[in-house]
Amino acid sequence: MATRRAWILVGGWSGHQPEQVAEIQAEDLTAEGFTVEIVQNLDCLTDAERLRDVDLIVPNWTMGQIAAEALNSWLAAVRAGTGVAGLHGGMGDAFRDAPAYQWMVGGQWVAHPGDGGVTYDVHVVDPADPLTSGINDFTVTTEQYYMHVDPANRVVATTQFGAVTMPVAWTKTFGQGRIFYCSLGHSPDIVERPEVRTLMRRGMVFAARADQEGIR
Repeated sequence: MATRRAWILVGGWSGHQPEQVAEIQAEDLTAEGFTVEIVQNLDCLTDAERLRDVDLIVPNWTMGQIAAEALNSWLAAVRAGTGVAGLHGGMGDAFRDAPAYQWMVGGQWVAHPGDGGVTYDVHVVDPADPLTSGINDFTVTTEQYYMHVDPANRVVATTQFGAVTMPVAWTKTFGQGRIFYCSLGHSPDIVERPEVRTLMRRGMVFAARADQEGIR
C-alpha cells in the first residue's frame, strides 16, 4: 500500500502558535505512517497535480483569508476524497468570510465567554466509538468554544453552556471526503493533553482518504 500523504497548513493568527501545534500533529501523523509536509502558504491548494496525491489536509490557520481559486480547489479535492482534520481556531475559526469553507468543516466559532480561564467538563458521547474508546470524560481549563454547528454532524464529544449541549468534537462527510474537528487546542499544552492528543491523532487517521486502512 502506498504511503499516505498529509499536508499541514500553517498560517493566520499567530496567537494559537500554529507552528508548534503543527509539529505535534506531524509527529503523530509520522508515527501513523504518513509522509507529512508542513506548508506555510495556501498557494499549494491551487496545484491540482500535487493536491490529487494528498490524503489528508490539516489546517492550522486561524482567521486569515483564502482566495476563491484556492478554496474552490480545496473543496473539490475533499469532495473527491481528500480528508480534513483539525482543531480549535486553526480549523474552526479559519477564513471567516468563506461560508463554503465553514459548511465543509461543519461549524464556525462564535464566542468563548470567559476566555482561557474557564474550567469545564468534556463528555464522551459513546465510549465504544473507535475515536473515543478508552477516553473518559475529563475536565479542562481553557477556552470553551460556543459554535454554529451543522445539525448533520456526528458528534463524539460535548460540553455544557448552562442548559445548552455544545459539540466539542465531531465527524461528517463532504462529498467523498471525511471531516474531523475538535474545538480544544488553544495552546500546545492543551493539544498535548493525553485525551486531546489521542482524539486528534485518531481523528486525523479517520479523516484520511477512505480507501486507506485505519479507523472507520
